[in-house]
Amino acid sequence: MPSLAIGLLLLVLAGVLAGGSAAPIKFMHRLGYEHWALVSTLIGMVLMPWAVLLVSTDVEAALADIPWSVLVLANCFSLAWGIANVLARLCLVRIGFSLSVALLTGIGLPIGVLIPMVFRGSGLFADAPSLFSRAGWFVVPGIVVMLAGVLLIARAGFGRDAAQPEGHRRQGGFAGGLAMAIAAGFLQVGLSFAFVYSQGPITDALTAHGAGTIGALVGLWALALPGGVLVNVVHPLWRLWRNQSWGDFAKAPGEVCLCILIGVLFGTFVVTMGMGMRLLGALGASLGFGIYQGLQIASSQTVGILAGEWRDVPDRPRRQMKAALVLLLVAVVLFATGKLG
Repeated sequence: MPSLAIGLLLLVLAGVLAGGSAAPIKFMHRLGYEHWALVSTLIGMVLMPWAVLLVSTDVEAALADIPWSVLVLANCFSLAWGIANVLARLCLVRIGFSLSVALLTGIGLPIGVLIPMVFRGSGLFADAPSLFSRAGWFVVPGIVVMLAGVLLIARAGFGRDAAQPEGHRRQGGFAGGLAMAIAAGFLQVGLSFAFVYSQGPITDALTAHGAGTIGALVGLWALALPGGVLVNVVHPLWRLWRNQSWGDFAKAPGEVCLCILIGVLFGTFVVTMGMGMRLLGALGASLGFGIYQGLQIASSQTVGILAGEWRDVPDRPRRQMKAALVLLLVAVVLFATGKLG
């Protein structure tokens, strides 16, 4: 029971970190997407996991014990997530922070929750119960409730977009951002799947060659994320070259620190997500994903509200957003109950 409680708390923390990791962008006035995307990727996806991996285990010996098929599969999943990450970042300037996170996570939720119960993951996730088990009685209703909340969010977004003056509407409009969010929603589950379908053999190999439990869970991301890193480094580099905006780094050292903070928040998020999923046991791949995704949406709404995204919006869209938030939290309770039951 203590492990279960700790796992739930870690997933709550993961959701809050994921939903709020890009909040520092709100305080940037000189640096753009390509600046914070590049720096945060290098900090959270490269420096943090590789530093832990190199000091905690014999990397060469561990790699010899990991099947290449596992590493290839993990990096294919992280590559898909990397593409989704670029699309999601572009959505931020089109439909706002809170709507972007809510839509892409809501669309990806059924995939991320259901697939590991049908095609079981590695390690302890290989014993996940089926959809027709007692846990499945809570999973399916939880998905339905959360998707209802996402639909309300979409309606609220359209209402907000329509109410804004023409000169203040976001670049590309809501429809363009929605299209990107749909594509990102299908692909963004790659981050979770990279963990679910590789953590068994990778953590076994790392612990066999000296890593502790936490070291193995952090170091795992160094081996599973290169595919995602490729996209999240190449795209910002291309934009920096096209815009010739390299010099902006030197002009805004304070904002560079905010970029670093985004990377630290992301790196902490993936580690707490993985640890929380494992502590939930065989159901962690599915219910853990649903729990942290729901909290991610809730925390992103808080960031959006505090940033003024819903200021001066008519009452009806605001009521729809509040109702959607309630539905999302109900869905999180259903997922948690599925594990406790």
